[in-house]
Amino acid sequence: MAKSSTTPKRNLATQARLSRQRIEKIRTAIGQTDYLCSGTLYEHLSRCGKPGCRCAEDPAARHGPYYDWGHMQGGKLVRRRLSAEQAQLMRRAIDNYRKVKKLLRDWETETERLIEAEAPRDH
Repeated sequence: MAKSSTTPKRNLATQARLSRQRIEKIRTAIGQTDYLCSGTLYEHLSRCGKPGCRCAEDPAARHGPYYDWGHMQGGKLVRRRLSAEQAQLMRRAIDNYRKVKKLLRDWETETERLIEAEAPRDH
């Protein structure tokens, strides 16, 4: 006796339509992204090393803040000093990168659902 389909064609069509709508929302969100960078932003204070400077004795008197951006390039960690304005933009770019990575994972999930709905496996 042949197995009957557990999911009616109407449900597959609905699933396909919903997946396409979700994918379109994901594409729109990715398309609106401006700055995009991977890596980590470091904010720190420093001691200058001059013997008479207050920063050597008082942690509250340290110089900075300084901003460094670290990212992998060619398999190596590269660090670059940024201005405060650049750091603000880089923070946004790193946040966007993480959001886009999540959106791409969601897109992949919806694509799997879409393929299953449009071309279900024969059992």
